[in-house]
Amino acid sequence: MELSEQLREIKTQLRLSMNGAVSQSMREKGLVYKLNFGVELPRIKTIAAAYGKDHALAQALWKEDIRECKILAGMLQPVESFLPEIADIWVENIRNIEIAELTCMNLFQHLPYAPAKSFHWIATEDEYTQVCGFLTIARLLMKKGDMDERVENEFLDQAVTAFLSDAYHVRNAAMTAIRRFMQHSQENAFRVCRKVENMKDSTSPSEQLLYNAVREEIAY
Repeated sequence: MELSEQLREIKTQLRLSMNGAVSQSMREKGLVYKLNFGVELPRIKTIAAAYGKDHALAQALWKEDIRECKILAGMLQPVESFLPEIADIWVENIRNIEIAELTCMNLFQHLPYAPAKSFHWIATEDEYTQVCGFLTIARLLMKKGDMDERVENEFLDQAVTAFLSDAYHVRNAAMTAIRRFMQHSQENAFRVCRKVENMKDSTSPSEQLLYNAVREEIAY
């Protein structure tokens, strides 16, 4: 089947599966897309399973300014042909938290160069590039959990700085990564506690928030 025919077929399936109530609910929650059929994730996964990994199809889907097409792209993109330069292009195109979370889960965490690339992303100033970096690191920590000391220091410095920023989604993504780091070992948890211990009596609301979040993680 030609690529254009595949795209047409997929869009037809999405239209037939559209859910206006879900789409409206997403808009109300701030998830704004140029086009959103409101198709639920289990149905999107079913559609993806019928096609399998396909680089050309995934790239074409990503270029569509449609929620479901971007989600499908992350599911269908083969890791082997997803070069670092393409990863940067995709990340630059991500502009909401749902696509960031799903693409990190379905694709970015599986990339052989994910550790290095995620650290490159968290060092940028772009909000969603940082989000993708921290969410990818969080996923990698769930699978591996360990870093060498130099990398750990860089990660903690960047994560704390990101949490103290005013960007809501960056803060949440950084805290997700910090939690995953702490959950790996008591030593990691201790290192984070040492990092924030002098924030206990801080007059900065952000530092107080971070201190309390770490304390709650320890208690949990």
